[in-house]
Amino acid sequence: MKLVKERILPLIMTALSEDIGSGDITTVVILEKDTSASANIIAKEDCVVAGIDVVRWVFDTMDDRTHFTTLCKDGDSVKKGKKVIHLKGSFKNILAGERVALNFLSRISGVATLTGKFVAKVKGTGAKILDTRKTMPGMRPLDKYAVRAGGGYNHRMGLWDGVLIKDNHINSSRLIAQSSEEDVIKKLIKKARGKGHKNIEIEVNNLKEFQAALEAGADIIMLDNMKIEEIKKAVKVNGSRALLEVSGKVNLDNVRSIAKAGVDRISIGSLTHSAPSIDFSLEVYK
Repeated sequence: MKLVKERILPLIMTALSEDIGSGDITTVVILEKDTSASANIIAKEDCVVAGIDVVRWVFDTMDDRTHFTTLCKDGDSVKKGKKVIHLKGSFKNILAGERVALNFLSRISGVATLTGKFVAKVKGTGAKILDTRKTMPGMRPLDKYAVRAGGGYNHRMGLWDGVLIKDNHINSSRLIAQSSEEDVIKKLIKKARGKGHKNIEIEVNNLKEFQAALEAGADIIMLDNMKIEEIKKAVKVNGSRALLEVSGKVNLDNVRSIAKAGVDRISIGSLTHSAPSIDFSLEVYK
C-alpha cells in the first residue's frame, strides 16, 4: 500500500506553516540573493529508511523545480553515513524545507526501524507483527505506512475498520445485563455476528474468558496481558479454530518466546507510541 499524496499534503502544509510562518528571516538576512545549491540527506545511524516520498513532497511544495534524486527506497536497511537523498535547487527553499523534511523522515524511519527489529526477532516462527491505534494524532497514515515499510502489518486503521470487542465493552455490558463476563462475551459475539459482521475479534484477559470466546465462535481472540504459560495453554486448546493474537507488555526481549508459543499475531503499541526518531542530517554544498 502506497501513501496517497492528497492525504499527506495537509500534514505537510501544516508543518511548513508552523515552522516557516511569515518567512525564514535568518536566510533572508544572510542571503540577499538566492542561488542554486546541492544537498545530501545522510543517515546518522543504522536504520530502516521510510518516508522518501514525504520528503519529496515537502520540497516540491517549497519549489516544484527542485531536482530530487533518491539513493535508496523505503524499506531499505542502511548503515550510518549512507546518503539517502540528493537535492539540487534554490538554496533558500532547501534551507526553508530542511527541518520539516527531516522531521518527517526521522519519525517515519524511526517507526520502520523499530518494527524491523521486532520482525527480525520473530523470523521463522510464522507470527506476524502488527501495529495498533496508538498512533500520533493526525499521523496515522504515516505511522501505519512506516510499520509496513519495516515489515509489519496493520491492525485496524480506525474504529470503522472492524469489530474489536474490548474489555470496556464487556465491562459496560456486564453491568447493564448483570451477567458473568463469560455470558456477556458469548452474547456480544453473537450480537455482532447477527448484524452481519465478519472477522470478529475480542479481547480476553484470562483462560475462562478465552474459552467463552472460543465457544462463541470468535474469529480472532486477543490474549491481552496474559502470561506465557497461559498463552501456551490457549494455543493448545484452540487448535486451529480462531486466530490468536497477543497484546500487552510485549518487548524485544520476550517477543520471540511469545511467537514460539504458536500464536498467529502479536500487536505492539510501542511500534508507534515509543519509536525513537532516527537522526538524519542535510548537508549543503555548491
